[in-house]
Amino acid sequence: MDRVDFLVIGAGIAGLSAAAHLAQHGSVAVCESESAPGFHSSGRSAAFAHFDMDSALVRALTAASMPFLEEPAAKRHPAMFIGLAGQERKLDEVEQSYRAWAPHVRRITAEKAREIVPALNTGNGALVGALLDTEARKLDAHAMLEGHRRLLRDRGGTMAVDAKVTGLRREGDRWTIDTPSQSYSAGAVINAAGAWADKVAALGGVAPIGIRPLRRTVITFDVPEGLDVSSWPFTKTVGSGFYFEPEGRGRLLACPMDEGASEPCDAQPEEEDVALAAWRVEEATTLEIRRIASKWAGLRSFAPDRLPVAGFDPSAPGFFWLAGQGGFGLQTSPAMSLAVEALATRGDWPDELSAVAVTAEQLSPARLR
Repeated sequence: MDRVDFLVIGAGIAGLSAAAHLAQHGSVAVCESESAPGFHSSGRSAAFAHFDMDSALVRALTAASMPFLEEPAAKRHPAMFIGLAGQERKLDEVEQSYRAWAPHVRRITAEKAREIVPALNTGNGALVGALLDTEARKLDAHAMLEGHRRLLRDRGGTMAVDAKVTGLRREGDRWTIDTPSQSYSAGAVINAAGAWADKVAALGGVAPIGIRPLRRTVITFDVPEGLDVSSWPFTKTVGSGFYFEPEGRGRLLACPMDEGASEPCDAQPEEEDVALAAWRVEEATTLEIRRIASKWAGLRSFAPDRLPVAGFDPSAPGFFWLAGQGGFGLQTSPAMSLAVEALATRGDWPDELSAVAVTAEQLSPARLR
Protein backbone atom coordinates (compact mmCIF):
# COMPACT_ATOMS: atom_id res chain seq x y z
CA MET A 1 0.00 0.00 0.00
CA ASP A 2 1.38 3.38 -1.02
CA ARG A 3 1.22 6.03 1.69
CA VAL A 4 0.69 9.62 0.51
CA ASP A 5 -0.37 12.92 1.98
CA PHE A 6 -2.89 13.68 -0.79
CA LEU A 7 -4.72 11.28 -3.10
CA VAL A 8 -6.40 13.08 -6.03
CA ILE A 9 -9.23 11.22 -7.78
CA GLY A 10 -9.54 12.42 -11.37
CA ALA A 11 -6.95 13.74 -13.83
CA GLY A 12 -9.00 16.38 -15.59
CA ILE A 13 -7.81 19.97 -15.46
CA ALA A 14 -9.18 20.44 -11.92
CA GLY A 15 -7.48 17.40 -10.46
CA LEU A 16 -4.14 17.75 -12.26
CA SER A 17 -3.73 21.46 -11.58
CA ALA A 18 -4.57 20.97 -7.90
CA ALA A 19 -2.22 17.99 -7.64
CA ALA A 20 0.67 19.98 -9.12
CA HIS A 21 0.18 22.68 -6.48
CA LEU A 22 -0.25 20.25 -3.60
CA ALA A 23 2.97 18.44 -4.54
CA GLN A 24 4.82 21.45 -3.12
CA HIS A 25 3.48 20.54 0.32
CA GLY A 26 3.67 16.75 0.50
CA SER A 27 3.44 13.49 -1.38
CA VAL A 28 0.71 13.31 -4.01
CA ALA A 29 -0.78 10.52 -6.11
CA VAL A 30 -3.42 10.97 -8.81
CA CYS A 31 -5.77 8.14 -9.80
CA GLU A 32 -7.46 8.43 -13.20
CA SER A 33 -10.03 5.84 -14.25
CA GLU A 34 -9.42 6.35 -17.98
CA SER A 35 -6.34 5.56 -20.06
CA ALA A 36 -5.22 9.20 -20.29
CA PRO A 37 -5.78 12.48 -18.44
CA GLY A 38 -8.51 14.83 -19.64
CA PHE A 39 -10.48 12.06 -21.34
CA HIS A 40 -13.91 13.51 -20.55
CA SER A 41 -14.86 17.17 -19.99
CA SER A 42 -11.39 18.76 -20.10
CA GLY A 43 -10.48 17.14 -23.40
CA ARG A 44 -13.82 17.90 -25.06
CA SER A 45 -14.13 21.57 -24.18
CA ALA A 46 -14.26 24.35 -26.75
CA ALA A 47 -11.46 25.75 -24.57
CA PHE A 48 -12.02 29.49 -24.75
CA ALA A 49 -11.61 31.91 -21.83
CA HIS A 50 -14.00 34.87 -21.62
CA PHE A 51 -16.21 36.74 -19.13
CA ASP A 52 -19.68 36.13 -20.57
CA MET A 53 -20.70 33.96 -17.62
CA ASP A 54 -23.91 34.19 -15.61
CA SER A 55 -22.12 33.99 -12.26
CA ALA A 56 -20.20 36.88 -10.72
CA LEU A 57 -18.09 34.33 -8.83
CA VAL A 58 -17.04 32.59 -12.05
CA ARG A 59 -16.16 35.94 -13.63
CA ALA A 60 -14.02 36.79 -10.60
CA LEU A 61 -12.24 33.41 -10.72
CA THR A 62 -11.65 33.97 -14.45
CA ALA A 63 -10.17 37.40 -13.73
CA ALA A 64 -7.79 35.89 -11.16
CA SER A 65 -6.82 33.19 -13.67
CA MET A 66 -6.21 35.36 -16.74
CA PRO A 67 -2.64 36.43 -15.79
CA PHE A 68 -1.69 32.73 -15.67
CA LEU A 69 -3.24 31.91 -19.05
CA GLU A 70 -0.32 32.66 -21.33
CA GLU A 71 1.41 30.96 -24.24
CA PRO A 72 1.91 28.21 -25.15
CA ALA A 73 -1.22 26.98 -23.35
CA ALA A 74 -3.22 30.13 -24.17
CA LYS A 75 -3.15 32.55 -27.07
CA ARG A 76 -4.84 35.91 -27.36
CA HIS A 77 -7.77 35.72 -29.76
CA PRO A 78 -10.72 38.12 -29.97
CA ALA A 79 -14.19 37.21 -28.75
CA MET A 80 -17.44 38.78 -29.92
CA PHE A 81 -20.75 38.50 -28.09
CA ILE A 82 -23.69 39.19 -30.36
CA GLY A 83 -27.22 40.22 -29.51
CA LEU A 84 -29.95 38.82 -31.71
CA ALA A 85 -33.43 40.29 -32.08
CA GLY A 86 -35.07 40.35 -28.65
CA GLN A 87 -31.74 40.20 -26.79
CA GLU A 88 -31.13 43.95 -26.52
CA ARG A 89 -31.62 43.99 -22.75
CA LYS A 90 -29.41 40.94 -22.30
CA LEU A 91 -26.69 42.62 -24.35
CA ASP A 92 -26.82 45.62 -22.00
CA GLU A 93 -26.58 43.33 -18.96
CA VAL A 94 -23.61 41.43 -20.36
CA GLU A 95 -21.82 44.67 -21.20
CA GLN A 96 -22.30 45.99 -17.68
CA SER A 97 -21.08 42.82 -15.96
CA TYR A 98 -18.26 42.26 -18.45
CA ARG A 99 -16.74 45.74 -18.03
CA ALA A 100 -16.02 45.13 -14.35
CA TRP A 101 -13.25 42.69 -15.34
CA ALA A 102 -12.47 43.70 -18.91
CA PRO A 103 -12.88 47.47 -19.28
CA HIS A 104 -11.31 47.30 -22.74
CA VAL A 105 -14.43 45.62 -24.16
CA ARG A 106 -16.13 47.71 -26.90
CA ARG A 107 -19.79 47.96 -27.85
CA ILE A 108 -20.11 47.81 -31.62
CA THR A 109 -22.97 48.08 -34.08
CA ALA A 110 -24.49 45.22 -36.01
CA GLU A 111 -22.88 46.58 -39.16
CA LYS A 112 -19.43 46.63 -37.55
CA ALA A 113 -19.94 43.10 -36.26
CA ARG A 114 -20.70 41.98 -39.80
CA GLU A 115 -17.51 43.62 -41.05
CA ILE A 116 -15.62 41.41 -38.58
CA VAL A 117 -17.67 38.27 -39.34
CA PRO A 118 -19.15 38.79 -42.83
CA ALA A 119 -21.37 35.71 -42.55
CA LEU A 120 -23.53 37.22 -39.79
CA ASN A 121 -27.09 37.93 -40.88
CA THR A 122 -28.02 41.55 -40.21
CA GLY A 123 -31.21 41.48 -42.25
CA ASN A 124 -34.62 42.10 -40.64
CA GLY A 125 -33.02 43.09 -37.36
CA ALA A 126 -31.62 39.60 -36.79
CA LEU A 127 -28.48 41.14 -35.28
CA VAL A 128 -28.90 44.17 -33.02
CA GLY A 129 -25.35 44.78 -31.79
CA ALA A 130 -22.32 43.16 -30.22
CA LEU A 131 -19.48 43.40 -27.71
CA LEU A 132 -15.89 42.93 -28.83
CA ASP A 133 -13.18 41.67 -26.47
CA THR A 134 -9.75 41.78 -28.09
CA GLU A 135 -7.96 40.29 -25.05
CA ALA A 136 -9.77 36.95 -24.73
CA ARG A 137 -7.85 33.67 -24.77
CA LYS A 138 -7.99 30.55 -26.91
CA LEU A 139 -6.85 27.72 -24.64
CA ASP A 140 -4.96 24.55 -25.50
CA ALA A 141 -6.43 21.95 -23.17
CA HIS A 142 -3.79 19.35 -24.02
CA ALA A 143 -0.94 21.77 -23.34
CA MET A 144 -2.50 22.80 -20.03
CA LEU A 145 -2.99 19.20 -18.91
CA GLU A 146 0.49 18.18 -20.01
CA GLY A 147 2.06 21.17 -18.27
CA HIS A 148 0.46 20.23 -14.96
CA ARG A 149 1.37 16.56 -15.44
CA ARG A 150 5.04 17.44 -15.93
CA LEU A 151 5.00 19.82 -12.97
CA LEU A 152 3.44 17.12 -10.79
CA ARG A 153 6.14 14.67 -11.86
CA ASP A 154 8.96 17.18 -11.32
CA ARG A 155 7.68 17.80 -7.80
CA GLY A 156 7.72 14.09 -6.97
CA GLY A 157 4.05 13.31 -7.51
CA THR A 158 2.70 10.33 -9.43
CA MET A 159 -0.24 9.68 -11.72
CA ALA A 160 -1.83 6.29 -12.42
CA VAL A 161 -4.16 5.76 -15.39
CA ASP A 162 -6.62 2.89 -15.76
CA ALA A 163 -6.90 3.29 -12.01
CA LYS A 164 -10.61 3.48 -11.25
CA VAL A 165 -11.31 3.84 -7.54
CA THR A 166 -13.17 0.71 -6.45
CA GLY A 167 -12.98 1.17 -2.69
CA LEU A 168 -12.86 4.17 -0.40
CA ARG A 169 -13.03 4.02 3.39
CA ARG A 170 -11.98 5.96 6.45
CA GLU A 171 -9.64 4.03 8.73
CA GLY A 172 -8.54 5.92 11.83
CA ASP A 173 -7.32 9.33 10.77
CA ARG A 174 -6.58 8.32 7.17
CA TRP A 175 -8.39 7.20 4.03
CA THR A 176 -7.77 3.90 2.27
CA ILE A 177 -8.30 3.97 -1.48
CA ASP A 178 -8.40 0.83 -3.62
CA THR A 179 -7.86 0.59 -7.38
CA PRO A 180 -7.55 -2.58 -9.49
CA SER A 181 -3.76 -2.61 -9.28
CA GLN A 182 -2.86 -0.57 -6.21
CA SER A 183 -4.12 0.55 -2.81
CA TYR A 184 -3.26 3.81 -1.10
CA SER A 185 -3.38 5.30 2.37
CA ALA A 186 -3.91 9.06 2.25
CA GLY A 187 -4.18 11.84 4.77
CA ALA A 188 -6.66 13.60 2.48
CA VAL A 189 -8.70 12.59 -0.53
CA ILE A 190 -9.30 15.24 -3.21
CA ASN A 191 -12.48 14.31 -5.08
CA ALA A 192 -11.99 15.79 -8.55
CA ALA A 193 -13.97 13.10 -10.37
CA GLY A 194 -16.12 15.49 -12.42
CA ALA A 195 -19.47 13.96 -13.36
CA TRP A 196 -18.67 11.03 -11.06
CA ALA A 197 -17.98 13.18 -7.97
CA ASP A 198 -21.14 12.16 -6.09
CA LYS A 199 -20.59 8.49 -6.96
CA VAL A 200 -17.03 8.63 -5.62
CA ALA A 201 -18.33 10.23 -2.41
CA ALA A 202 -20.89 7.45 -2.02
CA LEU A 203 -18.08 4.86 -2.15
CA GLY A 204 -16.70 6.43 1.00
CA GLY A 205 -20.05 6.84 2.73
CA VAL A 206 -19.99 10.61 2.19
CA ALA A 207 -23.32 12.30 1.44
CA PRO A 208 -23.66 13.68 -2.10
CA ILE A 209 -23.84 17.40 -2.78
CA GLY A 210 -26.04 17.15 -5.87
CA ILE A 211 -23.55 17.26 -8.73
CA ARG A 212 -25.54 17.14 -11.97
CA PRO A 213 -23.93 16.25 -15.33
CA LEU A 214 -25.35 18.02 -18.39
CA ARG A 215 -24.47 16.99 -21.94
CA ARG A 216 -23.21 19.58 -24.41
CA THR A 217 -22.73 19.04 -28.13
CA VAL A 218 -20.10 20.31 -30.55
CA ILE A 219 -19.87 20.03 -34.32
CA THR A 220 -17.31 21.14 -36.88
CA PHE A 221 -18.03 21.95 -40.51
CA ASP A 222 -16.23 23.30 -43.55
CA VAL A 223 -17.01 26.80 -44.83
CA PRO A 224 -17.21 27.64 -48.56
CA GLU A 225 -13.95 27.12 -50.42
CA GLY A 226 -11.80 30.23 -50.47
CA LEU A 227 -13.31 31.73 -47.29
CA ASP A 228 -10.60 32.17 -44.64
CA VAL A 229 -12.19 32.22 -41.19
CA SER A 230 -8.98 31.88 -39.14
CA SER A 231 -9.13 35.50 -37.98
CA TRP A 232 -12.80 35.41 -37.02
CA PRO A 233 -13.42 35.89 -33.30
CA PHE A 234 -14.96 33.38 -30.98
CA THR A 235 -18.57 34.42 -31.58
CA LYS A 236 -21.32 33.76 -29.05
CA THR A 237 -24.90 34.90 -28.55
CA VAL A 238 -25.49 36.70 -25.26
CA GLY A 239 -28.60 34.68 -24.58
CA SER A 240 -29.70 31.25 -25.67
CA GLY A 241 -28.41 30.42 -29.11
CA PHE A 242 -25.00 29.18 -30.17
CA TYR A 243 -21.33 29.92 -30.39
CA PHE A 244 -18.74 29.23 -33.05
CA GLU A 245 -15.00 29.67 -33.42
CA PRO A 246 -12.44 29.03 -36.14
CA GLU A 247 -10.72 25.66 -36.47
CA GLY A 248 -8.06 26.63 -38.99
CA ARG A 249 -8.58 28.56 -42.24
CA GLY A 250 -11.58 26.74 -43.65
CA ARG A 251 -13.46 25.17 -40.77
CA LEU A 252 -15.63 26.33 -37.88
CA LEU A 253 -16.50 24.67 -34.58
CA ALA A 254 -20.05 25.31 -33.35
CA CYS A 255 -22.17 24.51 -30.31
CA PRO A 256 -25.91 25.05 -29.68
CA MET A 257 -25.27 25.63 -25.94
CA ASP A 258 -27.47 22.63 -25.14
CA GLU A 259 -27.81 21.12 -21.66
CA GLY A 260 -29.12 17.58 -21.84
CA ALA A 261 -29.56 15.72 -18.57
CA SER A 262 -27.27 12.70 -18.41
CA GLU A 263 -25.90 10.07 -16.11
CA PRO A 264 -22.10 10.09 -15.71
CA CYS A 265 -20.87 8.37 -18.87
CA ASP A 266 -18.72 8.60 -21.96
CA ALA A 267 -21.06 11.16 -23.52
CA GLN A 268 -21.99 10.82 -27.18
CA PRO A 269 -23.76 13.41 -29.36
CA GLU A 270 -27.46 12.94 -30.05
CA GLU A 271 -28.64 13.61 -33.59
CA GLU A 272 -31.27 16.16 -32.58
CA ASP A 273 -28.61 18.22 -30.79
CA VAL A 274 -26.29 17.98 -33.79
CA ALA A 275 -29.14 19.20 -36.00
CA LEU A 276 -29.91 22.00 -33.52
CA ALA A 277 -26.31 23.21 -33.70
CA ALA A 278 -26.43 23.40 -37.49
CA TRP A 279 -29.87 25.05 -37.53
CA ARG A 280 -28.94 27.79 -35.06
CA VAL A 281 -25.83 28.71 -37.02
CA GLU A 282 -27.73 28.78 -40.31
CA GLU A 283 -30.55 30.90 -38.83
CA ALA A 284 -28.17 33.65 -37.70
CA THR A 285 -25.68 33.56 -40.57
CA THR A 286 -25.50 33.21 -44.33
CA LEU A 287 -23.60 29.93 -43.96
CA GLU A 288 -25.04 26.69 -45.26
CA ILE A 289 -23.85 23.57 -43.45
CA ARG A 290 -23.94 20.84 -46.06
CA ARG A 291 -21.84 18.29 -44.20
CA ILE A 292 -20.82 17.80 -40.56
CA ALA A 293 -17.06 17.19 -40.49
CA SER A 294 -17.02 15.90 -36.91
CA LYS A 295 -19.21 15.83 -33.82
CA TRP A 296 -18.81 15.03 -30.16
CA ALA A 297 -20.32 15.61 -26.75
CA GLY A 298 -19.04 16.18 -23.25
CA LEU A 299 -20.50 16.45 -19.77
CA ARG A 300 -20.47 19.76 -17.90
CA SER A 301 -21.08 19.11 -14.20
CA PHE A 302 -22.83 21.59 -11.93
CA ALA A 303 -23.62 21.90 -8.24
CA PRO A 304 -27.25 22.83 -7.48
CA ASP A 305 -26.36 26.54 -7.41
CA ARG A 306 -24.16 26.20 -10.54
CA LEU A 307 -21.11 27.46 -8.65
CA PRO A 308 -17.79 25.64 -8.23
CA VAL A 309 -17.07 23.68 -5.06
CA ALA A 310 -13.75 23.44 -3.23
CA GLY A 311 -13.30 22.50 0.41
CA PHE A 312 -13.36 19.78 3.02
CA ASP A 313 -16.68 18.10 3.65
CA PRO A 314 -18.05 19.33 7.01
CA SER A 315 -19.09 15.79 8.00
CA ALA A 316 -16.25 13.71 6.56
CA PRO A 317 -12.76 14.53 7.89
CA GLY A 318 -10.09 14.53 5.23
CA PHE A 319 -12.55 14.33 2.32
CA PHE A 320 -12.12 17.32 0.01
CA TRP A 321 -14.59 18.28 -2.73
CA LEU A 322 -13.26 19.76 -5.97
CA ALA A 323 -16.30 19.68 -8.23
CA GLY A 324 -18.94 21.58 -10.16
CA GLN A 325 -16.69 23.41 -12.62
CA GLY A 326 -19.44 23.37 -15.25
CA GLY A 327 -18.19 24.65 -18.57
CA PHE A 328 -15.57 26.95 -17.04
CA GLY A 329 -13.05 24.48 -15.58
CA LEU A 330 -10.17 25.30 -17.92
CA GLN A 331 -10.46 29.07 -17.67
CA THR A 332 -10.75 29.09 -13.86
CA SER A 333 -8.26 26.31 -13.11
CA PRO A 334 -5.36 28.61 -12.14
CA ALA A 335 -7.48 30.35 -9.50
CA MET A 336 -9.18 27.16 -8.33
CA SER A 337 -5.85 25.37 -7.89
CA LEU A 338 -4.64 28.23 -5.70
CA ALA A 339 -7.79 27.90 -3.61
CA VAL A 340 -7.32 24.14 -3.27
CA GLU A 341 -3.71 24.59 -2.25
CA ALA A 342 -4.68 26.98 0.53
CA LEU A 343 -7.71 25.05 1.75
CA ALA A 344 -6.25 21.53 1.62
CA THR A 345 -3.04 22.58 3.40
CA ARG A 346 -4.83 25.05 5.68
CA GLY A 347 -2.50 27.76 4.45
CA ASP A 348 -2.99 31.48 3.89
CA TRP A 349 -5.72 32.54 1.48
CA PRO A 350 -4.12 33.60 -1.84
CA ASP A 351 -3.72 37.29 -2.53
CA GLU A 352 -4.84 36.66 -6.11
CA LEU A 353 -8.26 35.57 -4.84
CA SER A 354 -8.55 38.26 -2.18
CA ALA A 355 -7.90 40.85 -4.90
CA VAL A 356 -11.08 39.77 -6.74
CA ALA A 357 -13.11 39.32 -3.52
CA VAL A 358 -13.36 35.52 -3.75
CA THR A 359 -13.68 33.87 -0.34
CA ALA A 360 -13.34 30.31 0.92
CA GLU A 361 -16.94 30.40 2.09
CA GLN A 362 -18.19 31.00 -1.47
CA LEU A 363 -16.53 27.76 -2.60
CA SER A 364 -17.22 25.63 0.49
CA PRO A 365 -19.35 22.47 0.16
CA ALA A 366 -20.92 23.45 3.49
CA ARG A 367 -23.22 25.82 1.57
CA LEU A 368 -24.85 22.78 -0.05
CA ARG A 369 -25.66 20.90 3.16
